[in-house]
Amino acid sequence: MRSTESDLSSAAWRRSSYSDGGGGDCVEVGDGVPGTVPVRDSKRHAGAALRFPAAAWSAFIEDVKRGARQPSR
Repeated sequence: MRSTESDLSSAAWRRSSYSDGGGGDCVEVGDGVPGTVPVRDSKRHAGAALRFPAAAWSAFIEDVKRGARQPSR
């Protein structure tokens, strides 16, 4: 699902702690949006954001932490 920035006015955006802060390729994740996790390009704040169901985002993060090559089911 896609959304615009105006729909996400309550989101508190953050970058990964692995981001170097030098303006390179990075995504931001929005906190404070019930039931969904918005993700946007850090260089295009006014652009579109992808919104993922919170449970799906959590499963994705756990797979990344485990180094999974295929998503868990």
